[in-house]
Amino acid sequence: MRVIAIGRQRQGPEAELFTRYAARLRPPLDLTELAEGRGAPVEIKRREAAALLGALPPSAFAVALDQDGATPDSMTFAKTLAQWQGLARPICFLIGGTEGLDATVLARADATLSLGRLTWPHYLVRAMLAEQLFRAHSILTGHPYHRDGRP
Repeated sequence: MRVIAIGRQRQGPEAELFTRYAARLRPPLDLTELAEGRGAPVEIKRREAAALLGALPPSAFAVALDQDGATPDSMTFAKTLAQWQGLARPICFLIGGTEGLDATVLARADATLSLGRLTWPHYLVRAMLAEQLFRAHSILTGHPYHRDGRP
């Protein structure tokens, strides 16, 4: 699995958290960082869309992170991830820049996923996604990391 994201993240707690969860996955979660677009908002989205789509392998199952995407709970996400893995296609998660994803990226996406209706910094989204992918993997393998239910 790979995350393809706009922006180059500097060292800091968000990067460390992403690295921690990405390394726990087998195989480790790859990260491709692309330069942020410049210009007016419409031009930024167009340029970033071209970069995201250019970095996406043609056969990839593309999952766009978008506020209007599906908002599954962790158990449902684990089951969905298992279905995606069963397709035997590379799974790529697409994270846009500050202007969000262009319509061309959303049109290419095979699925859209939201981490909730709140707005999150794009660098924090990477860490949250990596944690949820590790959690889904833990659920699917029976690892005790995920605690189902409430105390």
